[in-house]
Amino acid sequence: AVQPGSSIMAGKINPSIPEMANQVCFQVMGYDHAIAMCVQAGQMELNVMMPLIGLDLLHSLKILTNTLNVLRVKCVDGITANKKKCGQYLRSSQALVNLVVPIIGYNAAATIAKEALRKDVPVLDLMVEKGLLTKKQVKDILSSESLIKPSIMAKK
Repeated sequence: AVQPGSSIMAGKINPSIPEMANQVCFQVMGYDHAIAMCVQAGQMELNVMMPLIGLDLLHSLKILTNTLNVLRVKCVDGITANKKKCGQYLRSSQALVNLVVPIIGYNAAATIAKEALRKDVPVLDLMVEKGLLTKKQVKDILSSESLIKPSIMAKK
C-alpha cells in the first residue's frame, strides 16, 4: 500500500506500483515505435534522426531501470508464499489429471476430470475413492520432483 485505497471498498489496496510499471512500459513501447520510425528515416547510411534515437533509447533505459527498482522495493521484496493456500490450490487443480494420463489412460482421466469438476472435488481424491490410484501414488504425484519433471511419473 502506497496510497489510500478505494473510497467505496474499505481496506482495499490499490495496485499503484504495478499500474505505474504498466504506464512506464507503455511509454517505452512508444519510444520503441519512435526509434523504429527514426531508423526507417535513415538514407544512404546517413540518419539525421540519430539524436532522437539516442534520446529515446537512453530515456527508455533510465525509466525502465528506475521502475524496476521501485517495483522490486515497493512491491516484490517481502512477498512470501502462503504454503497452506498454495497447497490447497494445487490439490484442487483440474490440471493434475494430466499427470495421471500415463498411469490410467486419457479416457479414464478425462472422465474423472469431468466428474471431479461436476462434484467439486479434487481429481486425485476421486481417483483414490474409485480405486484408480493409491494414496501413496497421490503422494508421489504431488511430490515436488514429480511436479517439476512430470516424465518421472510416466516412467513409474
